[in-house]
Amino acid sequence: MDGFERRKERKKENIRKAALTLFSTYGVQKVSVSEIAKKAKVSQVTIYNYFGSKDELLRDVLLTVMNSTLQEYTEAIESDLPFTEKLQLFISEKTSELAALNPDFLNSMMSEDPEIRQIANDFVKNKFYPLMLKLIEKGKEEGTIKHDISNEAILLYINMFRGSKHSDAFQGLEHSQRLFQDITTLFFYGLIGK
Repeated sequence: MDGFERRKERKKENIRKAALTLFSTYGVQKVSVSEIAKKAKVSQVTIYNYFGSKDELLRDVLLTVMNSTLQEYTEAIESDLPFTEKLQLFISEKTSELAALNPDFLNSMMSEDPEIRQIANDFVKNKFYPLMLKLIEKGKEEGTIKHDISNEAILLYINMFRGSKHSDAFQGLEHSQRLFQDITTLFFYGLIGK
């Protein structure tokens, strides 16, 4: 990649970061291309040249964040971390850029734009779930997960836990490390424990 291409990629990345920050903070509808351009320190024309429209920029930002998150999770699965730590990363979403996004922002985007909903659904179905299944299989191979529990039930259980993290009951939970640890212990061992 020559110097021109590197500068172009840096500008695109600055635009993505600026858009992500503004969209997550204020919502897509309330953010203008001129505000994104100002935050990214580029002209509006540059944004239109690189992305075509605000909607295309939004899709690009989401795909970038989803692929970055997928890469982080893939690296975690392939790492030497113990299985329980790997699973905790998936549950807590601490490594994920998606976790930094405002849940209301994500929900409103999903409901307002059928194309974004389709992109997200395809990502979950074709990339995220296969990665989760790989993690589950590793857990079964290691003997950490019971072999007689179906992968579908485990996926549902993990998704219920991840989904409930964004409910009002969980808001501020990560600020209480002890409470979060108790919830994680319940996730792994249930009320009865080992």
